[in-house]
Amino acid sequence: MSDAPLLVSRGGGVVRATLNRPARRNALSREMVAAFDALLAELRDDASVRVLVITGAGGHFCAGLDLDEAGGSGATAEERLEAALARNRRTGERLAAIAALPQVVVARIEGSAFAGGLGLVCAADIALASAEARFAAPEVRRGLVPAQILPWLVRRMGRSAAGRLVLQGGAIDAAAAARAGLVHEVAPDAAALDALVEATLRDIRAGGPGALAETKALLAALGEVAPPAYAEAGARAFSRCSTGPEAAEGIAAFKAKRQPNWAAG
Repeated sequence: MSDAPLLVSRGGGVVRATLNRPARRNALSREMVAAFDALLAELRDDASVRVLVITGAGGHFCAGLDLDEAGGSGATAEERLEAALARNRRTGERLAAIAALPQVVVARIEGSAFAGGLGLVCAADIALASAEARFAAPEVRRGLVPAQILPWLVRRMGRSAAGRLVLQGGAIDAAAAARAGLVHEVAPDAAALDALVEATLRDIRAGGPGALAETKALLAALGEVAPPAYAEAGARAFSRCSTGPEAAEGIAAFKAKRQPNWAAG
């Protein structure tokens, strides 16, 4: 398999985008999201593509942001803050771009779908998971905030259920995710998941391409995912937290497999 961070294949009107950093549970690096953003821009005007399938390599979907990059980059605190702000703005734009595609977007989920990976699940039109998949928004446990994924979680699960998920921070299994509305259907294993995805693709391709795109536009017209000012407020909240002392401690504790200092006692 190629070591490119995003693998893209095409055939039969379907584009399959595979997040490809299996050693890091497909955590979102700068290089991966740059390639993904380029693909989204390309698909926006490609009428030959009917469906985008997003999946992950190595038995996991996506563990979210690569925590080595969470605090931004730069020599000064101000530069790190600005880099983190820009990155989180792009995260919000990416989720909106996925939802705005004229193609139907299907998330195929195995293993971990955490944090930003969970955002990808919720921005997709259809989410299908294997029974061993796990879902979490653990940002607060790392001293971070689920800034840009939160509106998408609320849209998919409802405010109360999303609130519990992001405030409690623990993982839920695929059955619980289905009950909460995070995923639409659960398959018993990876082979059954592949069969379910293929059956779903057949159903989608039975619809007229123009009618599908217009239907997606009508769904979007029912209401915005978040108020206009939310994306910027969320980006600023994330950048403040990600460059602060809580995130430094939370990420260090996560890497060391210990409790952060605020969880002691």
